Amino acid sequence: MKTIVSALFLAASLGAAHADTAAQRGFIVYRQVCGTCHSLKQVRYADLADLGLPVGDIKAYAAQHQVPDGVDEDGDPKTRPATPEDTIGSPYPNDTMARLANHGDIPPDFSRRALTQRGGSAWIAHMLQSYASVPPDLKLPAGSFYNTAMPHKHIGMPSPWHPGQVTYRDGTPASVPRMAQDIAAFLDWIARPHLETRHRVGVAVLVYLAIMTGLMYALKTRVWRRRKS
Repeated sequence: MKTIVSALFLAASLGAAHADTAAQRGFIVYRQVCGTCHSLKQVRYADLADLGLPVGDIKAYAAQHQVPDGVDEDGDPKTRPATPEDTIGSPYPNDTMARLANHGDIPPDFSRRALTQRGGSAWIAHMLQSYASVPPDLKLPAGSFYNTAMPHKHIGMPSPWHPGQVTYRDGTPASVPRMAQDIAAFLDWIARPHLETRHRVGVAVLVYLAIMTGLMYALKTRVWRRRKS
């Protein structure tokens, strides 16, 4: 039984592990653009394996970041390179530094943003493409930027985009709409990092149950045929 389920699960996983999907491209956008301000405090580096990233790449990505590691003999805070079991924390050492770098605001954590944002990832993609020049008759609050998707037409984050800002390994042109849609796809995936795995396991279990149902029906038919004879 265990062997059948394992084989079905493996077969369902093959072919998708290293395909360049929108969510995988979105991770490139997060890593090169959004990750300089936004955290993923509820996501472990190891969770990226479900996105199709090789273990070696995950370890290398984690090792580029420092995480708290207690204090030294003088009582000063220590850090160490992150491991895959650590969470993808804030790029800032503390909230004070985050506020200083962002006009008094702390950039929101991206871990569940696609679930908590009204309109979900579709609205996020729309908002990221809605920056425009300020109309001559409009005066924006200090430290804000014109964005037609926002209720008051302004937002505290400047536009993060310019065409060709990232390089996709599959050769996809990095236009502003493409990057916006890809980071939205990544945020949708990261909000449910194990959803695809659960779906694959569910399909494998359903196939297994269908096979077992057929076998049990055949066995039942054979037994009753013998009893009648």
